[in-house]
Amino acid sequence: MSTWRLLLTRPEEDCAVLAQQLARAGVASSCLPLLAIEPVALADGPLRQLAGLAQYQAIIVVSKPAARLLLEQLQRAGRQAPVAAWFTVGQATAAVLQGAGLRVSFPTEGDDSEALLKLAALHQAISVPQARVLIVRGVGGRELLAERLAEQGASVDYLELYRRCLPEYPAGTLMRRIEAERLNGLVVSSGQGLEHLQQLAATDWPQLASLPLFVPSPRVAEQARAAGALKVVDCHGASATALLAAVQRSVAPASQGASN
Repeated sequence: MSTWRLLLTRPEEDCAVLAQQLARAGVASSCLPLLAIEPVALADGPLRQLAGLAQYQAIIVVSKPAARLLLEQLQRAGRQAPVAAWFTVGQATAAVLQGAGLRVSFPTEGDDSEALLKLAALHQAISVPQARVLIVRGVGGRELLAERLAEQGASVDYLELYRRCLPEYPAGTLMRRIEAERLNGLVVSSGQGLEHLQQLAATDWPQLASLPLFVPSPRVAEQARAAGALKVVDCHGASATALLAAVQRSVAPASQGASN
């Protein structure tokens, strides 16, 4: 049995699934979702994009919520997903689209934007003149994909289907949870998740920053260190497998909970 006791912060449904996967591996955890998915109403522009999916040489879906909401919007509009070059950052998002019968390419080494950009199938899809790429995501977010694809000559559009919001919690919820359940590690799955963690922690953040913090990528690791986190562990991916591997190669603190 692992001595780690982790605070999980993903959206509620994903958090519960991750907690079960960790429990099977003997790792205790507690769920405190810091990302709530709020669908956005589509204006005329996004609706035209939805109707014109077949015009894109590559469609990149960056998250499970984006995949689910895209399929829901297509069903609501009475449209079939086109036969196209579909891509995702990771296997979990791909599985949502594959469940609808779509053929999806995704990197098997890593599950982040950098890994996707190395995928041969993506390079092939955008190798045609005036290639068009659609990135399906939440409102805002990292621009690396668009920037790199544009450098390769592709024209990039966004279809933004949801916002990520911080759920409302009473002041002090975070520290009370950590102390009550003797948690000794924090997990965030994105840069925005880290921002919400700091926002909820408020004046408790300097104390919480002493706990080991598991993050999905070098970019978020750099963001965490800049925010004052003292013990940052890069999982090199956002999947449960990546987190478990990072947990198993890391030593849990001798004392549980944030230091006083």
